[in-house]
Parts: sequence; structure tokens; C-alpha cells
Amino acid sequence: MTIQRNKVVTINYTLTDESGSLLESSEGQEPLTYLHGAGNLIPGLEASLEGKSAGASLKVSVPPEEAYGVWDQEKVMDIPRSQFSGVENVEAGMQFSVQSEAGEEVVTVSKVEGDTVTIDANHPLAGRTLTFDVTIVGIRDATAEELDHGHVHGHGGHH
Repeated sequence: MTIQRNKVVTINYTLTDESGSLLESSEGQEPLTYLHGAGNLIPGLEASLEGKSAGASLKVSVPPEEAYGVWDQEKVMDIPRSQFSGVENVEAGMQFSVQSEAGEEVVTVSKVEGDTVTIDANHPLAGRTLTFDVTIVGIRDATAEELDHGHVHGHGGHH
């Protein structure tokens, strides 16, 4: 069986950035299980896994355009400190969940100057080339319910 649309795929992975710094890894945790073709992975990684078989290992370099997007200056904005009601100390590095036209987004506070807070709505990994070391652990057919919901159900998807 190979990876294709509507298959449930289980992978182990390590994610590093351009400098080789470790960003994320499934090592020591449950492998990642996802529904292929449902937009649950970044496009560049999902495309690289297409057609591969269980047991295969690959190293994939994904440019920003196929990952979390290019960094966009328009997503950086200054807002009044008063917008953060109920937050005593707004500091650089804090993250907040906000509602926007695009749905729920996470914004990061990049600086605070007096009554002005600069927030950045770019994904923390926007503008970065990401490298994934992936080993495909398993592939199975998705259930009707998983296809209906667009994501995997159950614990890790193992039989």
C-alpha cells in the first residue's frame, strides 16, 4: 500500500530549521498519524510523502511557500495596550489567540512600547525553509467517519 489521498498515514519525524536547530520531533512520543490529502500537513511535506510505502525514510526540505508561507510585513501591526484587557503584563514573546476573517489565529507580541503593543500574526515558522526527516511507520485505509470529518480518530491509528 502506498500513500495516497484518503489513506491514514503514521510517521515519525524530526523537524529542523535552516541552521539545523531542532524545532519539533516525534521521538519519544507517539508517532504522528494524519489523513493524507485533507490538508492536515503543510503542502510541501504532504506532496513529498505521496506514493511512498511503509518503512520508507526520506529527508524533505520545504520552502516557505509550501510550508507556513512567506513572512508578511502587513501581518505586523501596532495596537493600543487597552486591547489587552485582563492581561496585567503584556510582554514580547507572549502569544494570544484572536478571531479574524481567516478564523482563529495566533499572534505573537513582538514589542511593547508605552501604550503601544506590536503584534505579529505571521506563523512563527513563516518565511523559513524547514527540513523534515521522516520515517513512514504505517499506512491504512481511512474509515468512513474519518473521511467525513477530514481527520483521524482514535489513539494513534494503530491496530
